[in-house]
Amino acid sequence: MRTSPAQRLPAGLARRIALAAQGFADPRPSGPVGTRQLRRTIDRVAVVQIDSVNVLSRSHYLPAFSRLGAYPRAALDDLAGRRHELFEYWAHEASLLPVRLHPFLRWRMDAADKEAWGSITRVQRERPELVAELLRRIRDDGPIKSSQLQEARPNRPGSMWNWHAGKAALEYLFFTGVLTTRARTTGFERVYDLTERVLPVEVLHAPTPERTDAMRELVRVAARALGVSTEKDLRDYFRLAPADARTAIAELADAGELVPVDVTGWNRPAWLDPAARRPRRLRARALLSPFDSLVWERPRVERIFGFRYRLEIYTPAAKRVHGYYVLPFLLGDQLVARVDLKADRQAGVLRVQSAHAEEGAERTLVADALADELRLMAEWLELDDVVVAAAGDLAPELSRVVRGPGRVA
Repeated sequence: MRTSPAQRLPAGLARRIALAAQGFADPRPSGPVGTRQLRRTIDRVAVVQIDSVNVLSRSHYLPAFSRLGAYPRAALDDLAGRRHELFEYWAHEASLLPVRLHPFLRWRMDAADKEAWGSITRVQRERPELVAELLRRIRDDGPIKSSQLQEARPNRPGSMWNWHAGKAALEYLFFTGVLTTRARTTGFERVYDLTERVLPVEVLHAPTPERTDAMRELVRVAARALGVSTEKDLRDYFRLAPADARTAIAELADAGELVPVDVTGWNRPAWLDPAARRPRRLRARALLSPFDSLVWERPRVERIFGFRYRLEIYTPAAKRVHGYYVLPFLLGDQLVARVDLKADRQAGVLRVQSAHAEEGAERTLVADALADELRLMAEWLELDDVVVAAAGDLAPELSRVVRGPGRVA
């Protein structure tokens, strides 16, 4: 696939390139954050993963906070809702994306019967009349929520994907692109409507590219968002098939849009975005959602940062190592700690249920910086205090720093 000799890239420089590509080389705004900064951040990462867990905050709000600091969450709702500059679709996982990418994901919509998972394709095969009836109902009567459908949930263990047939039918139509999300309720329930009634006309009328052109653009977007990446990194960003990704990478390399590099310690070929920034130093400070595009691919996190990260939400409590909803803490260009966080809204407290430092981290420095970030997060979440529990090797030092009111002055 490679068309020229690979450049040598030191691991530290590769790490800083990756962070800069994700927006962590830029200083946070010194004043109020507005739509312009928020739009720029989302355009840079391109994919903002959605998840329903709300123990701290809905995950799609966190990446902008990590990069910009305190910003009005209503501004993100506005971009996705009233302005319709963002749309929901299956990209990395369920995600918010800039509407400019809609044409480049239509190949997936057209291939729903192959690309989608079994329970939603099954309802189309077994009950096509239900799918057609729901589409007619939405077309005639307007937007709908799955909770408005009076179908019993199947009596099977588990609940996350244990949908009734009506919900599965709505999700099938969503996957095909016929429906999209008009809004989310306060309980985070999706409100479905015809895509033609939601997305801007210029997006709907944009031509649908050939599949190979779409793949090339999605790999191009991923390469810019990642800075330096392996083949698997590039295809994972939009969950592309290996053969499609390899063809697109080869074409971009031939065009000079990807440069082959050998990164020290990676032990696998990599590709560099030739326009990527190469900062000599970073002063980043951020708490990262488990679903942030910087850390969602766990092998890449371990390769770049030497940070082994696993989400333990579905691990029995007694077997968890670090906690339920654990956020890595970025300081400079390293992941130096991790904290299990909970927004106790009734008590008005941001609870640090455990705090662990990475081996070799300078704990006093880490605790000071982490305390500042926790106070900022508490204020952003409209909580009054930060309270640190005793669990974790960083907890004593962190507790001493944050003891007392956690409100930012």
